[in-house]
Amino acid sequence: MSLEHLALGTTNDFPIRTDDPVHIGKVRSVYWFTAKDSSRIIQAHQYNLDPNSPLGAMIISDRISAFDVNWKGEDGLQGVPGKGAVLNGTSYQWFQEFDAEGLAGNHVVAVPHPLVWIVQRAQPVMVEAIARQYITGSMWRAYDERGEREFCGIHLPNGLVKNQRLDELLITPTTKGIMRGIPGILEEDDTNITLDQISANYHAFGLKNELDVAEFVELLREGFEIISKKLESIGRIFVDTKFEFGYIPAGNGQNAMIYIDEVGTPDSSRIWLVVDYTANPGSPIDESKEGFRQYLIRNAGEALMTPHSGLTEVRGQVASFYNVDVAGLVGRGKRFKDTFDLGNDLMTNKKTFALREAMAGVYRVPVDQMMQVSATYRGFAEALGVQTPRIVDPHQEVLDALAPYGVLR
Repeated sequence: MSLEHLALGTTNDFPIRTDDPVHIGKVRSVYWFTAKDSSRIIQAHQYNLDPNSPLGAMIISDRISAFDVNWKGEDGLQGVPGKGAVLNGTSYQWFQEFDAEGLAGNHVVAVPHPLVWIVQRAQPVMVEAIARQYITGSMWRAYDERGEREFCGIHLPNGLVKNQRLDELLITPTTKGIMRGIPGILEEDDTNITLDQISANYHAFGLKNELDVAEFVELLREGFEIISKKLESIGRIFVDTKFEFGYIPAGNGQNAMIYIDEVGTPDSSRIWLVVDYTANPGSPIDESKEGFRQYLIRNAGEALMTPHSGLTEVRGQVASFYNVDVAGLVGRGKRFKDTFDLGNDLMTNKKTFALREAMAGVYRVPVDQMMQVSATYRGFAEALGVQTPRIVDPHQEVLDALAPYGVLR
């Protein structure tokens, strides 16, 4: 029996009137309304916005992205059931808390459905602003496996251990996408950069002036602190996170920096259980996408090397990439000592992106694993007090939610 109906996978096929091509992200699609529709909607709904502000519908899917590619499940499962509503609900709750604390605004204008935001268009800052309170993930891999003691321009002392709390919150930005023609910055997706590099090339990163570097760092720190305190009160640890920022007009020719995309979600953050971290700091239970990432690292190599798995063509591509034949991939004296090492390199090596993409096009994640991710996300939302209503027919419900705005073709 097909499970396609359980998760919303496609979000770029809605009949929404727009002058621009639909923007398709990893988990969201954005339809920018026409100028006429935007102005009409602002007036009709009495939004406190400049009447010339461009608006759009941001529709979230249940797709799951890991290591820069989207993965699907067995039996037609297009994503993780309930994931989109959890991300939107969680992020919107944090935006409201930021507002209550007097932080910068955000791009969400209205929430007509758990899968739909009406958003104000912002000029994005081309930086993924990452804050880390613990050494784990890619930072730990760089420190432990490659022996690096400088990360995003920050010196790291010897003697750190995996998942250790850092003495201070570290800001470790990456590029948003591929930035070209900037001296000293690799032309790769999501490459590590320093705050000094951003300051020296602020205009290329979409910042209005050099002082705005300090502003987004402050907004990142303030947002991190608010979320961290709240999560601590419900027995969670806010390990690390990624924020994004953009500009909207603020009147008199000025611009205001705001939070965009999502904040503090299981997709954009690592979250640990306090009780589990205390008992098992080396391998705590993770209430975020990290568990899914680790599943892929543990299982991708084995799946690839399993005969009759449907991955024969991809297996050949992998062998060719590593300059060996298939028999020379895994085993004693071969390219990788075991399938775990193969999977780890396939998933975490930036140079193997094309191989991951090819594998994700064929490999289907077991249903029980996708459902486990769903349970993790829903459990986190429940602990936080985020309401995630059951969605029966996501496509039709999205259409019904947008109908009152008069933007459907």
